Amino acid sequence: MIESLHQVLDQVEHAWAQKRLLVLGDLMLDKYIWGEVGRISPEAPVPVVRATHQSQQPGGAANVAMNLACLGAQVVLAGFAGEDENQTALLGCLPADRIRPVFVTSAGFPTITKLRILGGRQQMLRLDSEHLAPRPSADYDALLSGVLAELPSCHAVILSDYAKGVLSPEICRAVIDAARHAGIPVLVDPKTADFSRYCGATTICPNLGELDTAARTFHGPEKLSVDELLVTAERMVPAFDLQFLTATLSEKGIALVRESSREVFPAVARQVFDVSGAGDTVISVLALSLASGLAPETAIELANIAAGIVVGKVGTVPVQRHELLAALAPQIALHAEDKLVSREELVDRVHVWRANGDKVAFTNGCFDLLHVGHITVLEQARRTGDKLIVAINSDASVSRLKGPTRPIVGERERGRVLAALACVDAVVVFDEPTPMELILAAKPDVLVKGGDYTIETVVGHEAVASWGGQVRIVPTVEGHSTTRLIEKGATGR
Repeated sequence: MIESLHQVLDQVEHAWAQKRLLVLGDLMLDKYIWGEVGRISPEAPVPVVRATHQSQQPGGAANVAMNLACLGAQVVLAGFAGEDENQTALLGCLPADRIRPVFVTSAGFPTITKLRILGGRQQMLRLDSEHLAPRPSADYDALLSGVLAELPSCHAVILSDYAKGVLSPEICRAVIDAARHAGIPVLVDPKTADFSRYCGATTICPNLGELDTAARTFHGPEKLSVDELLVTAERMVPAFDLQFLTATLSEKGIALVRESSREVFPAVARQVFDVSGAGDTVISVLALSLASGLAPETAIELANIAAGIVVGKVGTVPVQRHELLAALAPQIALHAEDKLVSREELVDRVHVWRANGDKVAFTNGCFDLLHVGHITVLEQARRTGDKLIVAINSDASVSRLKGPTRPIVGERERGRVLAALACVDAVVVFDEPTPMELILAAKPDVLVKGGDYTIETVVGHEAVASWGGQVRIVPTVEGHSTTRLIEKGATGR
């Protein structure tokens, strides 16, 4: 369970869009040929894939940039590319409004490309196109110059190392030193066995295999258990001048390792179709979280949730912000305070719900002295959609409607009680005579009222009909009302 969930939601929903991150590393283009396997080839004992369609998307460091962009951030993406059609294709895959490319081309070097052939949901073969010879020193100088020019305006740096030649010891040293001097966190996704080139970074984020390889270089050639690897990782933290080390442990989760302590955060259980790109998702969420001032523990919990989403997809597919927020929904449901939203927050939350295909219902009322009649209407309203918005009159609005002795319960307390109900997904207060402005802002799919209303007497019915929505009248429970409760309390009967 994520602590300070309200702060986390505020960061994900709003603050992440204000962050600018620098991703430096090995750029790739991932290509896919999708098909079906129906037989074995008569020429050799291999499956025959009947191609149905093809696709392409950013890979390597470019996939990290795409993860950040899909989570709402602005990104500077730096690395080497080739003067070829694959560079053009890669640039065409990047959203120009979110990702600023700082590409340096080297004569005779192609854009690194991975072609995957899939039969159904199973990867059958991968073909790599790359040239890994050393590049001219002038190309490294041009790349470093471009990176250092962008660095001061960034909130975090990710070094995405795929061992394809970009992150030389000299490049790593220069960027880490500059970022550290500016107080900017640096996160490293490593590929080299010697972590010394990443000295001074905020954190290094190896997977279990990478940690094992690095431990053999750091500790010795003998085989270590997972627990022994984490003990070695504790020693790596001061040795490489890190704040902490973050190790992804496959199905075991993610370990947060400090100089003299470690904690393992269990993986979020999901059906796994493809783990490609999961590490990119983890480091992207970690970087955005640290750039937003979230604690490392909270950052890892968020990263675990995001990784659980991406391994359920086929191919290298970034996690979307709305998917992460949807995955947090069960925790939101247990935190009533996080269901209390402003008008602006409501619009953002509805946008997330719609992106996940949810049908949105809306109802409103004073809800002073909540009783079984209210509960029944709310439960019926929730059944008309996947999410239910409850709009409540402000204290001033209730007084105008019901008289100076009302409400009995203040708007904050009324909202808090409503938000604690499992059938309610968001509560918002309005001060106007009617909820019309909220209805126009949220554009619900279903507008629900209880009691003796007709569709024509429901405020907002014409607006809802104009965008293809419905108005539903649900029955109330006879004999239950706030007025009757007040009278009963006054007479003692």
